[in-house]
Amino acid sequence: MSNTDTLPDWENLVKKQLKTEDIDAILKKDNLEGIDVSPFYSSVQKPLSNLPKVEENTHLVAKYHESLEGDVFAFLLDQNVESLEQKTIFINNKDLAEHISPEETDQYFSLIDVFDEKKGIINDQLTKELLAKSFKKNICVDISLHQNAGAAIYQQLGIALAKAKELVEAYGEEILNKIIFRIAVGGNYFFEMAKLRAFKLIFNQLSKEYGLDEVPYIFAETSLRNKAVADNENNLIRSTLELASAMIGGADAVFSNNYLIGKSTENSEEISFKQQIVLAYESIINVFEDASNGSYYIEDITRQITEKSWTFFIEIEEAGGYLELLKQGVIQKKIYNHAIEEQKWVEEGKIKLIGVNLYPKQDIKRSIEDLYDEKEIKAVRWAEMFE
Repeated sequence: MSNTDTLPDWENLVKKQLKTEDIDAILKKDNLEGIDVSPFYSSVQKPLSNLPKVEENTHLVAKYHESLEGDVFAFLLDQNVESLEQKTIFINNKDLAEHISPEETDQYFSLIDVFDEKKGIINDQLTKELLAKSFKKNICVDISLHQNAGAAIYQQLGIALAKAKELVEAYGEEILNKIIFRIAVGGNYFFEMAKLRAFKLIFNQLSKEYGLDEVPYIFAETSLRNKAVADNENNLIRSTLELASAMIGGADAVFSNNYLIGKSTENSEEISFKQQIVLAYESIINVFEDASNGSYYIEDITRQITEKSWTFFIEIEEAGGYLELLKQGVIQKKIYNHAIEEQKWVEEGKIKLIGVNLYPKQDIKRSIEDLYDEKEIKAVRWAEMFE
């Protein structure tokens, strides 16, 4: 398209080449999120200013190993390790958290979800114990489970807000500054960037309802949903793209789950972490505040995800709140309905997983009914149908 061409000129050329008057009918692709995606963009409805993150540079988080102490600045801990000075530590174990008393100069974060999803309650004793700790962020709101269970993007974000609202009602609005959000990033590259951006907008809006102006702290990790047991190399490619989405979308910390499903090794853990190193040091995408700002496409889907997520959050609140709907089984059923639609797309080949349902296409061994339970939020990988 030259400088002298107009948009109608370009559209007419495309119509001629495609031999149609309806470009959208040919070029548009369906999605399960209910997001309207145009085949091309020439403007955006409401341009956004840069969406900030809490950390200046995205933390690259590794599972702790002694050999990494000299080079890695952020660790995920499942067990106690002495003398980790000047490190950023993400605690992933309740028993460990109880025995840690950080110094003021230490950077400790809790990744322990205080919600009991099965009982539909907040663990009050655990919450109070964590709030008493001198952590940078004491309380984790975990929606990684919901993504891995098949929740839609707008469901994940609406649930994250609803869980935060439950915490405010129980412990006061000051808790909003103590929350870290644990979010799983899936394989829909641009949608996942928009997901993190949209969450910043709706969380900030929630905080304004209480007279605050908070930015959410986002710990993003790679999804398990699109990974396969016998597809290691493709798992690695998928998780690399997910990490890129998280960094570009503005996560404060990123972590790569092991790309070997069910058979983690020391070597695979090292490779999983080094995915982050390559992205950060070769592409330098972990230092930007809002790298995708200005993309008409991402701006537009950010807006749509924001609106759908806020609407879903309001629906939850008007129906009694997250915990009440958990007890009634409503949340579980909503996630289940979306998850089985996704799984049908995998079964039909609309969602393509190379090496699973494409090149080679494997026989279906388990039905949707075998994989999912409408009464339980549980992680299910798409590939389990074929394994």
